[in-house]
Amino acid sequence: MVPPVSGFKLNENGIPDFEDLPLRKGDPPYSAWGLYGDKDELGTLNRLTDERVAAAAKSEIRTGHRISLNWPLDAQSETSFFARQTFHQQLIRKDPRVVNDDVWTFNSQVSTQWDGLRHYAFQRERLFYNGVAQNDIHGRGPDGRKKTVNGIHEQGIVGRGILLDYHSWRTSNPSPSSSSPPYSSFDRLSIPLHDLQSCLAAQGTSVHFGDILLIRSGFSASYACLTPSELAAHQSVVPHRFGGVARSGEVLRWLWSNFSAVGGDQPSFESWPPSLPAPSSSSPSEEEEEGVEGIGGYALHEVLLAGWGCPIGELFDLEKLAEHCRKENRWSFFVSSEPCNVPGGVASPPNVLAIF
Repeated sequence: MVPPVSGFKLNENGIPDFEDLPLRKGDPPYSAWGLYGDKDELGTLNRLTDERVAAAAKSEIRTGHRISLNWPLDAQSETSFFARQTFHQQLIRKDPRVVNDDVWTFNSQVSTQWDGLRHYAFQRERLFYNGVAQNDIHGRGPDGRKKTVNGIHEQGIVGRGILLDYHSWRTSNPSPSSSSPPYSSFDRLSIPLHDLQSCLAAQGTSVHFGDILLIRSGFSASYACLTPSELAAHQSVVPHRFGGVARSGEVLRWLWSNFSAVGGDQPSFESWPPSLPAPSSSSPSEEEEEGVEGIGGYALHEVLLAGWGCPIGELFDLEKLAEHCRKENRWSFFVSSEPCNVPGGVASPPNVLAIF
């Protein structure tokens, strides 16, 4: 983790105010390129300082109870959303010895995952975090090595986590937002900031700067109730439709001002699809502007991943976590996640535990 470079106006948390983004003229809207140097590949994970992680461990690890947040790698066993390669295990007998090997093949985003900083670019600008281009990601340097690396694995994603159990809160509040239609995990409906904050208030959960935010939208619970034909029907709708976090300036401000990483139980974190304009468009149409709820035609994926270097977790298994949080009347915990060490990786299984 590195501190911000000099020359930027910083607030009490050591970051620029949201209103000061982008930091440099000519950079994409809302971006924080250059805050930690032009070669930085950790983005908002730089907020997870040794001191902040140590404080989180001291305050959050009390009983030692541990809960895995990893969906099985083969949870989408036959077909998957976004047509991603499903998990396959080749089991190999090592006769004549009584020994086995196995070989796994799968798309790194077919189950629980962290989206890395090379997954989703600013679509109109065609640039990833800190101005990295597509050819940089697919190219190799003079030494034959990939030009970009996935540095997240070096220190992991470790710190204080909070569960925002929107699904439980929503089902106990039939009309959380009178202006919003009934929420569905498989419709393009947005969870507004007001509901997110109301849920945290109902839980009695405080937000600390640098927290790892996990949102239980209800996708996993809904997915488990689908028949094969119902699942196939949802997967056949292209683009897929998912309920999720709203795209709005106030949501962006809240995320930027508080968190080091964000994630949830559904496949896209934000409501989907984002109704992005074509890359060749110079500005979004009125319909597209309305569709992305006032952040200029950009998806949260663009701003978080490509603008801030903020990992997005998807398909996290939050069911047992939610049950334990309700039992303990406590929705904060210590998160320990070690993404795979894959140079040039796009995404990774999180190998994540919540520790109480």
